[in-house]
Amino acid sequence: MLSQIETAIAAVAPFSRSIVVFSGDYIDRGRDSRRVIDLLLNWRPPHVERHFLMGNHEQLLLQFLEDPCSGDAWLSLGGAATLASYGVQPPSVRSGSDALHAVCEALHARMPQTHLDFLRSLERYLAIGDFAFVHAGIDPRKTLDRQSDADLFWIRDRFLKHKRPMSHYVVHGHTPVTTPKADGMRISIDSGAYATGLLSAARIEGVEVSFLST
Repeated sequence: MLSQIETAIAAVAPFSRSIVVFSGDYIDRGRDSRRVIDLLLNWRPPHVERHFLMGNHEQLLLQFLEDPCSGDAWLSLGGAATLASYGVQPPSVRSGSDALHAVCEALHARMPQTHLDFLRSLERYLAIGDFAFVHAGIDPRKTLDRQSDADLFWIRDRFLKHKRPMSHYVVHGHTPVTTPKADGMRISIDSGAYATGLLSAARIEGVEVSFLST
């Protein structure tokens, strides 16, 4: 996918401003979570402005690092795979507080500071002109600057079923679709790569939207 993006950028650079926005959930979907973060940190093509959004999985990991006792939620959604990618033995199901604290300490010891800094620097959303880039979606009843973390990282039905124009044309992931699509109000790019093997991106030029998939 990154090579396709680079090809698309090369076709317009240096005559146009290129912005690449990653929509979150870089972890928890297999044993390559650590390698994914390394890849994102090291991907620095010329003529590109990069933005990395936070997904609900990154939010849960950061919560675990701050409060190990909250770890059950993260572990149940793929956190064990991320632990394994850092060489940390996942705890048993419904581990007690002592075990969760021990795992948290082990993860702190194994996770490079650059990875922790990356996770803490993730953006909640990005607005560019009429477009809003978010992980999950927005609550249509609120302005963009009043969205809660729960809205941006977790929302589904209230956003997906909304039928009237919103404040922005929203580009999002989080809820898998069979193929990426644009309906005039939402651009959905989550093609469920962890289950389907299909990774997708949206290419936006002016008001024209097309898709890349691999």
